[in-house]
Amino acid sequence: MENLIEVLDMESQEYENLLGLSMKKTPVIVAGKLDELAIITDEEQKVVSRINHLEQKRQEVFTDIANVINKDVNNLMLADLIDMLKTRPAEQQKLAVVHDRLKAAVHEVKRVNGQNRILIQNALEMVEFDMNMLQAMKTAPETANYNRGAYNTGEHMGVGGGGFDAKQ
Repeated sequence: MENLIEVLDMESQEYENLLGLSMKKTPVIVAGKLDELAIITDEEQKVVSRINHLEQKRQEVFTDIANVINKDVNNLMLADLIDMLKTRPAEQQKLAVVHDRLKAAVHEVKRVNGQNRILIQNALEMVEFDMNMLQAMKTAPETANYNRGAYNTGEHMGVGGGGFDAKQ
């Protein structure tokens, strides 16, 4: 039981680290700082790798516990295990606290990642809109502007001096 509590505690710490990185990512997305976003994403990948490793350990420990108490590991839930520990209130309390902490951290990570996903979608929609505007300007109709020799200048509506300015 102590192994399970220890693994869940380490897993909740890693989810809290992931939450911190996700929250750090939000203003970077808003500011459009791609270099910083790449750094944060690399850090997130390292944390996710550690979470996956801890998740494998948790499943192994959980399988061992299920075998000891003669329960099907596929049907055994952590909440069920907490209920079974009524005769050992100290372990029950520790397990309940770490379970609640992990559950809260996972919920917050999902919420912040959902928010970041929406921000990224909005940014992509804005880029697509800008690209469509640039393309539409190039296909705009010619104006009826004439030069001194009474020839049509061939200028297009809304098109200034030229091409795409990548510095903007």
